[in-house]
Amino acid sequence: MRKLFGILLLLVLLFFTRPMWEEAAGNYIDLSFLDTVDEAVGKVADDTDVSKAFNEARHFTTRISHQLQAIVTESSAVLPEAVAKPDLAQTDSLVAVHNVTLGMSKDEAQQKLGLPLRLMENEYGTDWHSYHQDYQNYVLLSYDEQGEVNGMFTNQDLISSTEGFSMDSSKEEVRGLFGTPLSSLQKGRVQYILDSRDEYDLFETADSYTTVFYDVHEEDTVTAVQVISKELEDNRGEIYAEPSAEIKQGYEFLLFELTNSARIQRQLPLLKWDEATMGTARKHSQDMADQRYFSHTNQQGQSPFDRMKQDGISFFVAGENLAYGQYSAVFAHEGLMNSMGHRENIVKPDFGFLGVGVAFNSDKQPYFTAKFFNR
Repeated sequence: MRKLFGILLLLVLLFFTRPMWEEAAGNYIDLSFLDTVDEAVGKVADDTDVSKAFNEARHFTTRISHQLQAIVTESSAVLPEAVAKPDLAQTDSLVAVHNVTLGMSKDEAQQKLGLPLRLMENEYGTDWHSYHQDYQNYVLLSYDEQGEVNGMFTNQDLISSTEGFSMDSSKEEVRGLFGTPLSSLQKGRVQYILDSRDEYDLFETADSYTTVFYDVHEEDTVTAVQVISKELEDNRGEIYAEPSAEIKQGYEFLLFELTNSARIQRQLPLLKWDEATMGTARKHSQDMADQRYFSHTNQQGQSPFDRMKQDGISFFVAGENLAYGQYSAVFAHEGLMNSMGHRENIVKPDFGFLGVGVAFNSDKQPYFTAKFFNR
């Protein structure tokens, strides 16, 4: 009888503390499964058959135990085995990425990197070829029609340079090496002012445009570098890409890959791509683009979590990142990493799945919605 009383007391305490749980974590935790607690406690108060109430309570605790066990099983991601960084060779180029330089043939580059794991259309009208090993030694390369490298990107410690440029370089050191960064970029008859907010610098060299991204939370040290040949950059007629199904998918998968690349550097489990949540994210990005607003709450008053539930997506923890107006998924990701709240979502250990959706407004500006969750 004392054991029965203890179980009933626990259920009553759970019932009365529920509002505090919802207030503290309501934006992140779906507590709908606790509705059964209301029913069980109500039965204890109204039902004179204590034995029946006890059986229902025991059934409830058993079901919750099974649910929690399923959550742990599904959300337990295995951290990939560590992969060694390649030996970075001396180079005559200003910047080399994983020993690859601009103008190198595709065959030579892939002898160093292996075969790409994914091709993603980029804002230059070419494809980013993605090379990595479980997102370690992460490199993006673009090739011209002759099969020569005309674009490179990495956000990992894979840079070698004749000038001593590295991922440990500070913003001050980088500017000392490369000179004064550009404040604008000419495209046709339009001059675009670069609103970098001191989070990145664009440098023009003899054969390339080099963008160096900084981590404002790590004393403005280098966090990523993108090198684009002058020919490829000059062929880009506008600052924003022409919207298409291919560029939309390219941006979506690239933001997903960059997120995992950031996580693996912090020894966090990799996120799994979730197709259903991508659909939810796409709809929100499209709605923002069509209606010209930028908010986690849509114009029907639905939160990110309301929209997930409406689409039948179950979760016990969830978060959403939004970005708007960046030139590409690379710029969107680097900007999100420099915003502490968004950064916390990107590196949150509790998340196990990610869906990304992109849409474009009539000015060709992209809207990015990234939905993180676990179930």
